[in-house]
Amino acid sequence: MFKALGDPTRLRIFTFLQAQCYPIAVETETGAVSPLSGPTVGEVCCHVTGDPVVTSTVSFHLKELRQAGLITTERSGRHMICGVNPDAAGRLIAFLNDGPAERKTNDDCCN
Repeated sequence: MFKALGDPTRLRIFTFLQAQCYPIAVETETGAVSPLSGPTVGEVCCHVTGDPVVTSTVSFHLKELRQAGLITTERSGRHMICGVNPDAAGRLIAFLNDGPAERKTNDDCCN
């Protein structure tokens, strides 16, 4: 995840998606929660490049973020809806708050 976020464009995309507020959908049978709507790939592209036309560069960065598990994409008609994967965001927050587990148990750590 950190490797994917190490690229400034991907970090900008992730930060943009993280800042989006949108309603959620709760599946009645399983209780699964998913975004009801969110920014489209075109809106992400417009935010990053200033042009609403999706470029291959933005598509590549979205693919890298998706493969790292940081974002989700969902087709809605002709549009691809993007959002932050809440599980991945939670793992990042936990890591940044608590640090790596081995640091807490390693007695040989420098002070």
